[in-house]
Amino acid sequence: MNMKRILIMMMALLLFIPTMAMAAGEKAQPTVSTPAADLRSTLDQLLSEHFVLAVMSMTKKYDGAADAEQVQAALNQNAKDMTPAIESIYGKEGAAQFEEIFLGHNTYTDSLVEAAKSGDAEARKAAEAEVQEFVDNFAKFLGTATEGKLPEAAAKEALRAHEDDVMKAFDMHVKGDYEASYTAFREGYARMFVISKALSTAIVSQMPEKFENSKADTPAADLRSNLNMLASEHFALAAMGMQKGFDGAKDYDFATWAEDMHTADFKAAIASIYGEEGGAQFEKVWQSKHITAQADLAAAAAQGDEEKVKAAKESLSMFSKEFGAFLGAATEENLPTADAQAAVKGHEDTVIKTFDSYVAKDYEASTASFREGYAYMYGVGEALGGAIVKQMPDKFMAENMPSDMPKTGMGGTANDQSPYMMYAALAGILALTGGLVIRKRAMNK
Repeated sequence: MNMKRILIMMMALLLFIPTMAMAAGEKAQPTVSTPAADLRSTLDQLLSEHFVLAVMSMTKKYDGAADAEQVQAALNQNAKDMTPAIESIYGKEGAAQFEEIFLGHNTYTDSLVEAAKSGDAEARKAAEAEVQEFVDNFAKFLGTATEGKLPEAAAKEALRAHEDDVMKAFDMHVKGDYEASYTAFREGYARMFVISKALSTAIVSQMPEKFENSKADTPAADLRSNLNMLASEHFALAAMGMQKGFDGAKDYDFATWAEDMHTADFKAAIASIYGEEGGAQFEKVWQSKHITAQADLAAAAAQGDEEKVKAAKESLSMFSKEFGAFLGAATEENLPTADAQAAVKGHEDTVIKTFDSYVAKDYEASTASFREGYAYMYGVGEALGGAIVKQMPDKFMAENMPSDMPKTGMGGTANDQSPYMMYAALAGILALTGGLVIRKRAMNK
């Protein structure tokens, strides 16, 4: 998949799709798909993928993984893939400045890894100085580019916190404290969506007409972003976990622990919309024929047991049908069952392709499939979010937002945006928009 081509197409749609005209006096219906929400989603994807690939690159290099070179190449390509989006907003000169700063900072991963391997304190100090130089330069770029809509000081605080997240996840991995490493990974991952919201809101505020006066921080856009986060984090954890299961990695048990924590967050989010029964049904399908099947596939491949590999893949195929049916029923067919099943199958296909290529030692194909599958989840977030908003539009009207919304800016601690608070984040959105309570009618059909 050509990621640059995808991003150019996304930005073209973002900038040129006209807003639907409304009759005089008619109330505009909420939607997850607006130019501003699309910008936020694009930044959600690119910034969070950067975080994932940065941590993967550093830990794989430290461990001497066979695919470390390909993951580093993907990290660099992720930076280049941001350029079309930046250029569409700030022109060629702004894009060139961005790429020079952002792509250049990926080199510090090598420095930190080498310092960790050698135990060279001076080399570590020099690498940290490189990181701080990036934070200072990129914060200045953002403050200038957004004409102060995103203040340089706020940008610097957020970027510093992001770099701390990356280094903490890596440092804890080096120490063998894998629970702390995965905790830092999940916290740092969540932070990227906070940064995306603040940055997209600043850009839209700076040039409202370019985004057809739509907003990046509506209740519907918040829902889409939260679903983006849940869906893409699942893909990342699944792909990483299956590789570690196949390799018999020391941190495999903690990778599966992180997946379990993510499942609990996803269940709570579903329950906040469709009730406890809906959350329980979600967990039953999600865990037994999905998470467990992925672990079984990794174990079977490691054992070379083709019969068990086949059985695990059949279970994943059954999951696609059952989970698609669950989503269709829950959304009262606002997301049609057939479409949901096809979407879930597409996700599972990329998970399997990523893993099979890794097993075959085709690391370039595996890494390319990882990026493809990661990007795919953002379409899932938009489709599911759109269905929920269509199902219950009154709960996502922008005017329902209180005048004093919670701070979503660039500051705060990682714990403020921890993935463990995913339920609170999504439930908070729903509460703020009128106390959404969807009873069990869809579950009882």
